[in-house]
Amino acid sequence: MIRRRDDRELEKMHQANAIVLRTLEVLKNALEPGITTAELDRIAAAEIAREGATPAFMGYRGFPASLCVSVNDEVVHGIPSAKRRLEEGDIVSLDLGAVVDGYFGDNAITAGVGETSKALTKLLEVAEAAMYRGIDAAKPGNRISNIGFAVSTYVERHGFSVVREFVGHGIGRALHEEPPVPNFVQPGRDPRLSAGMCLAIEPMVNSGERHVKTLSDRWTVVTMDGSSSAHFERSVAIMESGPWILAEPRAVFEGVKIV
Repeated sequence: MIRRRDDRELEKMHQANAIVLRTLEVLKNALEPGITTAELDRIAAAEIAREGATPAFMGYRGFPASLCVSVNDEVVHGIPSAKRRLEEGDIVSLDLGAVVDGYFGDNAITAGVGETSKALTKLLEVAEAAMYRGIDAAKPGNRISNIGFAVSTYVERHGFSVVREFVGHGIGRALHEEPPVPNFVQPGRDPRLSAGMCLAIEPMVNSGERHVKTLSDRWTVVTMDGSSSAHFERSVAIMESGPWILAEPRAVFEGVKIV
């Protein structure tokens, strides 16, 4: 069942997502050679607590941290470690969630450590731009497949590939709700979008082939060919006037009419 949220619920989700995005900016500024991924997790947990929210990932299905930190060929769900130190030229995906009064926020960015190569910089630019193209397609009357088409065509036009084993999702009172939001066009059930729906749109883009595998820790997903990967995510509300990125202020809010 795809749930639609009213104005009060959307305000709680806005608060949760704004906290997450502010924390991701703090983490991005902390990226430097020598810092451990465990220290990034500590910063994330402290920032969320300071904001009066609760980490969404800690303990979720047994995940042992507040922050997913995925480096270079790691696609998603990297577990922070005191033994993993970042190096100059790495790219790092930071995926974070928070809960405010029972409502979830979920966002991700990928950033470079120090100076990164032109090829990696291009990967990050394309992955982030693809996310925004997916968001632009999240309009009432469109279908879930419009999002995946917008993402995949942009990514593939630039010579990169889209991960298919992991997709975006609905979000609200739970971290993962219906519907799944593929970053490619998937045959079959294809819900039409309407006002009040909330989606986490999150392309995972590889510089090489799209295929991935999960490591023995049962969490960390890496590219099969060892190529680099970038991950960007925003939680979005479908409004009558178009998509609202929930981490951002509402410049104009017409309200959501639930019928």
